[in-house]
Amino acid sequence: MSKDIEKTESAGDNENREEGRVLHFIEQIIEEDNRSGKFDQRVHTRFPPEPNGYLHIGHAKAICLSSSMAKEYHGQFNLRFDDTNPVKEETEYVESIKEDVRWLGADWEDRIFFASDYFQQMYDYAVDLIKKGKAYVCDLAPDQIREMRGTPTEPGKPSPWRDRSVDENLDLFERMKNGEFPDGSKTLRAKIDMGSPNFNLRDPIMYRILHSDHHRTGNKWCIYPMYDWAHGLEDSIERITHSLCTLEFEHHRPLYDWFLDQLGIYHPQQIEFARLNLNYTVMSKRKLLELVKGNYVSGWDDPRMPTISGLRRRGYTPESIQDFCRKIGIAKFNGIIDFTVLENSIRDDLNKTAGRRMGVLHPLKVIIDNYPDDQTEEMEATNNPENPADGSRKVPFSKVLYVEQDDFMEDAPKKYYRLSPGREVRLRYAYYITCLNCVKDEQGNVVEVHCTYDPATRGGSSPDGRKVSGTIHWVSAAHAINAEVRLYDRLFKVPNPDDPSDPVDYKEYLNPESLQIIENAKLEPELGSAKPSEHFQFERIGYFTPDKDSKPDHLVFNRTASLRDSWKKMM
Repeated sequence: MSKDIEKTESAGDNENREEGRVLHFIEQIIEEDNRSGKFDQRVHTRFPPEPNGYLHIGHAKAICLSSSMAKEYHGQFNLRFDDTNPVKEETEYVESIKEDVRWLGADWEDRIFFASDYFQQMYDYAVDLIKKGKAYVCDLAPDQIREMRGTPTEPGKPSPWRDRSVDENLDLFERMKNGEFPDGSKTLRAKIDMGSPNFNLRDPIMYRILHSDHHRTGNKWCIYPMYDWAHGLEDSIERITHSLCTLEFEHHRPLYDWFLDQLGIYHPQQIEFARLNLNYTVMSKRKLLELVKGNYVSGWDDPRMPTISGLRRRGYTPESIQDFCRKIGIAKFNGIIDFTVLENSIRDDLNKTAGRRMGVLHPLKVIIDNYPDDQTEEMEATNNPENPADGSRKVPFSKVLYVEQDDFMEDAPKKYYRLSPGREVRLRYAYYITCLNCVKDEQGNVVEVHCTYDPATRGGSSPDGRKVSGTIHWVSAAHAINAEVRLYDRLFKVPNPDDPSDPVDYKEYLNPESLQIIENAKLEPELGSAKPSEHFQFERIGYFTPDKDSKPDHLVFNRTASLRDSWKKMM
């Protein structure tokens, strides 16, 4: 792996950092390491997911941090799968993780590794510890080991097999590897300190017996390493410099260091940072899997899920998630981030990049009585006022239009600036129209609104200088395309559905209104050729993207985010 340990350039030559920005504490550590020459001015990071589920927004923070540190300091970034538990791992998860990490912009080049690549080397290291009298085979069952670990105020009790001879331990460990013993009958434990105040040092398990096929190694192995044993070895073998972990691993760091020091091998530095906790959702992969398997959501990529694939399907961009991770920063203390921070990041991104289109979600027919029956015009519509280079498009206009139902009110209050009998409004990009009256069905529902238009106001302005207070969007009825539109809200109706002090099951807090499906929305015709990778702002409504379910004969759009209220008022 010589390509992984080449000396990188000094941090002083960094051109990627924003000038004048205050360094967060991890950057400060790296700067000091580079000044002291601790790792020969190398920066080599990694992202080590377990392939037992899909990645979520919390993982995105870890990915962006580790990959950005490598990029900022001209270093290298590894993608490594910690595939040490064959019972929960699947190739499906491996492929989804690769797709998500790549989509987020993290470049591992050719450095993709698996813990299973190192199983033999880990076994050999374990044999070394046994020979040094630092590990032993224990016959206690897992529940017995837990019972004998002690309490925070009382030391643990040593295993009856703690003082087995080196030869006996070597023999038993080899027989464990060869499959001679049943699952759970024996473990290999490190011999450290049963009286340590840190429970992780009370003779932790290094290997357990699992007669289960592995997705990469098949039935070659009957024993599998525990994460705490494997983690530091993987980092060491790959010559990682800064092993960035979330805060729950802080108390595991002494064990990380102990294993490496006892073996006398290359020693990376583990650094912990605050994990990402987002309100109105859950971040446990176990609970996300429960939602999937229980059909509470349509799958791992359901747009209501906090998974990266779900956010991608909903219409989030990698740039918006990168921006979100920058905004929340890197801290040493855990906190809860408000979901609106994430929503604001996608709004800010799409406001600059999304093409504007017109769509009517709850259509109400408007008939312009004095407009020629057989006439169709093409109106010039701006594609994106934030980016003049995007130019404009032609939108068809005719006698019969669709507008939003809530853009008409028969008995409107004084400060209502949309359609109402006797009031004049602007049709965006088109004409001024004045509402005359409405037609109702037998139930009293308004089904048609009749108006007149002023031909002199083409383009949306009046030559006599008169002003109107309201502007509404529309779609030509003769040219509109039908679409299913899915409006997504937060998956849970309370900010902290996963509160450990709450006895109520988190699933009881699922939001029954987290998905609203509109069957017969009317969209301007250009949206008929939209692709899932494209993003649009439906004017005055929100940001939308075509769903993967969309077909030429059944268009489906997902709402990525609503508009900010302040933006709506400006329209």
